Amino acid sequence: MKIELKNVTCGYGLRSIVKDVSMEINSGETLCILGPNGVGKTTLFKTILGFLKLQKGEILLNDKNIYDYKSSELAKLIGYVPQAHNPPFPFKVLDIVLMGRICHIGTFSSPSKRDVDIALEAMEMLNILYLKDKIYTEISGGEKQLVLIARALAQQAQMLIMDEPTSNLDFGHQMRVLNHINKLVQKGMGVIMTSHFPNHVFLCATRVSIIKNGRLFKVGTPKEVITKENLKEIYGIDTEVINVDRINNKDMSYCIPVFN
Repeated sequence: MKIELKNVTCGYGLRSIVKDVSMEINSGETLCILGPNGVGKTTLFKTILGFLKLQKGEILLNDKNIYDYKSSELAKLIGYVPQAHNPPFPFKVLDIVLMGRICHIGTFSSPSKRDVDIALEAMEMLNILYLKDKIYTEISGGEKQLVLIARALAQQAQMLIMDEPTSNLDFGHQMRVLNHINKLVQKGMGVIMTSHFPNHVFLCATRVSIIKNGRLFKVGTPKEVITKENLKEIYGIDTEVINVDRINNKDMSYCIPVFN
């Protein structure tokens, strides 16, 4: 499966936020998008998902215009994990995760035992089964983020779009989520994610894109893109990117801020 963006410009009304961006992501890859707040990462995701109208360019899913898919078809192919979600009603956590099964359930049908089992399995993957009977609006922000990831996993899509999936998570949960992303990609899923942490790129991304002032600044492998020069250009701070000893037979790099 492949998502391809060709000279995409998107925004709100007549105001363009992201301009002339071209990139692609295939199954079995993780593309991590970096950039300061306000450069249009979330706007780009909303456009890919059809929440915002494309202003210019083309978005292809398996070489077919993404807007030629029915919403139910698209939901079976692409799952979405937003930054935040606050439903107006006090649903139980299990019911929130079961919402990921809507595209597989008939309009007037109720979730089957199989749907419930899939939802519970997704929660078990993230070690949040203990939340299943709790009220979603009463759990912590970090727990809500894990529930939204479980909902996307229950959707059983082939591609995941994840908008800052580790936001609000403590260090342990951050690493578990990144590790789970690696496992999903190893099984053939494609993942497009955003992050504010360059080190997350080294931990789970196969490719990385940097957006600056609404335009694509750099794209390539983590080692090609995450350099002290590029980070200085984007974030305005001094860093050092160092190599560490081989871990699990992998060459690792790490980004360290340098304070004057």
